[in-house]
Amino acid sequence: MKRIAAIALILSAAAPSLASAASFDNRQAIQGERIERGRNNGSITWTEGIKLRAEQNRIARTKTQMEAKGYLTKSDRNTLSEMQQQASQNIRSESRDGWHRLFNLPRVGK
Repeated sequence: MKRIAAIALILSAAAPSLASAASFDNRQAIQGERIERGRNNGSITWTEGIKLRAEQNRIARTKTQMEAKGYLTKSDRNTLSEMQQQASQNIRSESRDGWHRLFNLPRVGK
């Protein structure tokens, strides 16, 4: 019985970090889709898309470096959250800045 209680305690302690990792990855995927949607409809230009995707890659690399010790501290999670919030604001501002791909020109780049 003590073994089951110990396992339950360990799993309950690990659950928040697993949930935060899943929400981080979900948010990264949503931001990537927003960038691609903007690229497809022309509201994000090729160079803006490169810059925004580089920012997403930088956030993912930072997360990987932070996870190298085997876990994310609350400070690490806050830092990543702030980085994602800034990236979200950058996507929004780039898609609304008035620079558009001309619709009669083909989409260029990834």
